[in-house]
Amino acid sequence: MNKHAKVVFLTMFAMVFFAANSLLCRMALTQTVIDPASFTLVRIVSGALALWLIIHFRGAALRRHGNWVSAGSLFLYCASFSLAYLALTAGTGALILFGTVQITMISHGLWSGERPSVRQIVGLTVAFGGLCWLVLPGLSAPPLRGSLLMMVAGVAWGVYSILGKGSADPILATAGNFLRAVPFAVGFGFLAFPWLSLDAAGVLYGVTSGVITSGLGYAVWYTALGGLSSTQAATAQLTVPAIAASGGAMILAEPITWHLIVSSVAILGGAAVVILDRRRQPG
Repeated sequence: MNKHAKVVFLTMFAMVFFAANSLLCRMALTQTVIDPASFTLVRIVSGALALWLIIHFRGAALRRHGNWVSAGSLFLYCASFSLAYLALTAGTGALILFGTVQITMISHGLWSGERPSVRQIVGLTVAFGGLCWLVLPGLSAPPLRGSLLMMVAGVAWGVYSILGKGSADPILATAGNFLRAVPFAVGFGFLAFPWLSLDAAGVLYGVTSGVITSGLGYAVWYTALGGLSSTQAATAQLTVPAIAASGGAMILAEPITWHLIVSSVAILGGAAVVILDRRRQPG
């Protein structure tokens, strides 16, 4: 597998994991008694532990890897994400999240001097059109509080992704960031102590999210980021709402409609054009 094909494969893999995070969080908060603070704590601690074990067996040290700014962004994303999903459906939450991510990352790319090619602009336009087609017709406005929280999560994840573009060792960087995020998650749990609630199913969803779709997923994403421009990375994440909506149809018994199929094809196709453009710009 050549380098470019590897980047495309890793990017697709990471997007599936991101969509799975939306589904796991939504299922945990609606089908179990776990609260957002507990879910965030379980997710971050389990992810940190799994990554620490991987690094331990590699014989590497974490003290010089990761940083507190990235860890703070990671925690803010996870906490806001969990709180937002008290009010939002999986698909709507993913749409708001990654729409905000895209705005954050493309704004950074433009500020840094990145200029998309004509082909990328066309792909970006098609993906945006698919996104609008997916969410606007017949969709009532989501709750304001949940929407604002998910926008905060989107900015935080955009910052986390931007900071991760220069990582020399993605797994070490992800592990270092997760470990540094643990104190933030513990503090969040302490502040929410009167409302904490746990059960076995909720903890299982949180551990699955932390170990697999977050810990492993973010390491994969950090690896892919080294081969993507900010525009490509932002546009790739537009696929997540479509994947999350499809997952919701299969797992949560939501209907699959032609509306969903057409919009998903537009989003995935437009994003593929942007990602597959081999011309690289600064940023």
